[in-house]
Amino acid sequence: MKTVGLRKNDERSGRKTGAAPSAAIATVGAEGHHTRAAIVQLLLEEGPITATAIGNRLGLAPAGVRRHLDALIDSGQARASRSAPWQQKGRGRPAKQYQLTAAGRGKLGHAYDDLAGAAIRQLGEIGGDQAIAEFARKRARTIVAGIEPVGEHTPETTEAKAEEIAEAFTDAGFAASTRKVGAGVQICQHHCPVAHVAEEFPQLCEAELEAFRDLLGTHVQRLATIANGDCACTTHVPLVLPITNSKASHPAAAQPATVRTNDSGRSAE
Repeated sequence: MKTVGLRKNDERSGRKTGAAPSAAIATVGAEGHHTRAAIVQLLLEEGPITATAIGNRLGLAPAGVRRHLDALIDSGQARASRSAPWQQKGRGRPAKQYQLTAAGRGKLGHAYDDLAGAAIRQLGEIGGDQAIAEFARKRARTIVAGIEPVGEHTPETTEAKAEEIAEAFTDAGFAASTRKVGAGVQICQHHCPVAHVAEEFPQLCEAELEAFRDLLGTHVQRLATIANGDCACTTHVPLVLPITNSKASHPAAAQPATVRTNDSGRSAE
């Protein structure tokens, strides 16, 4: 998976506890906050993920990772579940996998949800559903402004364009990434700053999908959305366009010419 990136949260000092000197406490607190933020970022971008995988990625001891995960679970920001049998490697009990909850994603910022929802509802009262849809389209076009539609369709150019779209959505706060899956590539939005509003107004999600189609020049399929309770908004993009058989398209156009009214008498035999 190619992770385009996630904007780093503001660094805040950790809680100062214990009897150590104040300077040492501040250093430990800052380091603890930095580690917690890094774990949250992995849960956001790659969850569900095991504690072992987190430790390997960040170079941390399993005990330290689990301490942070337990704290996130206690605060309601993360949850744990057992891996499916097919995901288990080796014998023994399936490993726990961790991911952020809706409350955990909410900590990353759902600014002005109530105000945005009220504004869109008022827009709908004035201009109807068409006005809401047009507003959603303009918002999506603003996010991808400056991105040119894909030119020649090849797996390489389509994948590169998907990455460019993911970068634009990351800049807009969606923590987007791409990953190859079979004969396609998936655009994954691990965070949605307007998820709560999109639950009420699906036009926002539909407009994003329309922008993807326009830029990629191919059919794309939305597999999951945060607004529907999924862990991420996932959109599948085929890397190979369907082959159009030009010969198959001619008979339909030529068919009326083969029907002659003066043959009706001979068809009686």
